[in-house]
Amino acid sequence: MRVAITGGTGFVGRHLAERFDPADVVVASRRTGTDVDDVDALTAAFTGRDVVAHCAGINREIGDQTYDRVHVRGTAAVVEAARRAGVPRIVMLSFLRARPDCGSPYHESKWAAEQMVRSSGLDYSILKAGMIYGRGDHLVDHLSHTVQTIPVFAAVGLREKSISPVPVAELVDVLVAAIDGALPLQTVAVRGAETLLLTDAVRRVARVVSRRVVVVPAPLLFNRVLAQVAEWTMTVPLLSTAQARMLAEGVTDAAPPAGELPAELRPRLPFDDDAIRAALPAPGGFGWSDLRISRRRGGRRGSPATR
Repeated sequence: MRVAITGGTGFVGRHLAERFDPADVVVASRRTGTDVDDVDALTAAFTGRDVVAHCAGINREIGDQTYDRVHVRGTAAVVEAARRAGVPRIVMLSFLRARPDCGSPYHESKWAAEQMVRSSGLDYSILKAGMIYGRGDHLVDHLSHTVQTIPVFAAVGLREKSISPVPVAELVDVLVAAIDGALPLQTVAVRGAETLLLTDAVRRVARVVSRRVVVVPAPLLFNRVLAQVAEWTMTVPLLSTAQARMLAEGVTDAAPPAGELPAELRPRLPFDDDAIRAALPAPGGFGWSDLRISRRRGGRRGSPATR
């Protein structure tokens, strides 16, 4: 199977590309010189491919990397390039809670992208994934740095909603199955096998990295303000405004409802100590290099977030 992967240098895209023979994969991303909204460049990248895995996405806006450009115009370009290149199928990675008219530009732009793929006239599979974790993620990575920086964690909302984190390896299993044609003309929810609260996840990560943490309730407004400050000051925010919205409403149920995966493709691994250890970054807390000001002065850590 010859596959082109948009966002192929991002978190999920990297893991997906590793599942294929390098000779059978074309990676399209800004880092490889292909902007997601450049139809001509995408057409060249897609030519000769059997399927496009559309994994490009951002969870915060920086400069010209906006939700409209990456999610909406980018998906329109991917669909047009697939048509020009004669690629018959698109497998798209979306978000579990993506939906219209909800007041969140992230959710709404992801939904608009889904609708473009569904109405493209091409074969498609849309995977509406929840929180994804693994080495290089924004869940275990940020939680581990947080508890190693400060022993206090603010819950998202006075009444927490649940999350169902899915290991990136199991998500990639579903992507590969869809690429192979297992989910034709379907939109399906992809969630982890275990449902828990974010604060439960925090405590588990803290235990694995041998730290004590005190969890305190905090109103949603506090987390929204924290997210905005983090976006202004950090290269990769501790919490983005889109993520604050996700956590406030929970990341377990698809909205609107989506189809369920066949039993053989459903994730089965719990969010346990072994899974957390496998996803841990290098030990240490947040520091100077995580601030955007350090980037202007030669700091190295951090880059725009992609899936």
